[in-house]
Amino acid sequence: MPLPTSHKAAVVPEPGAQHTIADRSLSPLAADEIAVKITATAINPVDWKMRDYRIFLTEYPAVLGSDAAGEVVAVGSSVKSHSVGERVFFQGILGKYDHCTYQQYTKVPAALAAKTPRKVNDEQASTFWVAGMAVATGLYHKTGLGLAAPWDKNGDQIGKGKTAVILGGSSSVGQYAIQLARLSGFDHIVTSSSPSHFDFLKSLGATEVLDRSEATTADKFVASLPKDSKVEWVYDTISSAQTQFLAVGILQHLQGGKVIVVMPADEKAVKLSDEEGKPEVTIVSILGLGSHPEYRYVSEPLAAHLGGEEGYVAQGKIVLNRPEVVEGGLEKVEEALKRNKEGVSGVKVVIRPNGP
Repeated sequence: MPLPTSHKAAVVPEPGAQHTIADRSLSPLAADEIAVKITATAINPVDWKMRDYRIFLTEYPAVLGSDAAGEVVAVGSSVKSHSVGERVFFQGILGKYDHCTYQQYTKVPAALAAKTPRKVNDEQASTFWVAGMAVATGLYHKTGLGLAAPWDKNGDQIGKGKTAVILGGSSSVGQYAIQLARLSGFDHIVTSSSPSHFDFLKSLGATEVLDRSEATTADKFVASLPKDSKVEWVYDTISSAQTQFLAVGILQHLQGGKVIVVMPADEKAVKLSDEEGKPEVTIVSILGLGSHPEYRYVSEPLAAHLGGEEGYVAQGKIVLNRPEVVEGGLEKVEEALKRNKEGVSGVKVVIRPNGP
């Protein structure tokens, strides 16, 4: 199917409003872009936060969404890596409405579109990029830990003799953090969740899963860590005030290190991290903006190694989030946002912009 001259989109018509359905069209493709018919788009907390707090929204009507999968319907003049008819999954670009995903068609830089393996459906594929890129940024980008990535020379051994600590293992970010830590060769991967997710998280690579309702203090958490394995960082996938405080405390009970968070650093946690006489702890707030030029050295090889029949997903090295589909297409985007905002556990909410 060729790219139509217009298509349906869920738009925020004005500040403070909820989504309505409108017609819009895409600007011409750049030479290095592809156009994609979106078959599935995942819901992320950043989406309803953008709507509610007007983050990244430069003008109205606005289009949200940045996690999707679909079919290539057109390619730019210089694109050799992708062909019309191929299935891809990708991250949209916040604030650039032609590149957002709460619509039936979008544009994507070709180098950032991973090819969807045959055995993976689009609903599953749509769940990776926002959370996965947040993890890759935290672990491998210079603004995070700056570790060698698994695709780099000896990058799969970077965690040898060390322990990865991940708070919130059942979250979307947490699931990918466990798996990328495993691909990075960490000997021990310790996480926390509710007991109902213990077995699943161990299947992803966690070596120890603590009950989040019990491991609520730093001393309790540290007591469960391997004694002969170094801990240099904590990835806090929840990043609430409470979990940031816990993450800082864990490292202060050890030799210090970095806390990676996906929200702004909490003021009380920062104050605790600067407490005199305790090991130095730095809280690092990351942005997983894969399309930004300064992040391409992480996002482009990630896309290349993630997709295709020989990539991480096809080979079972990365297990995608379990989707929970809200049926009804774009008309149900507010219901899907509400579902995400109220909180889900172990799954990712997904809609299908082209129905059903």
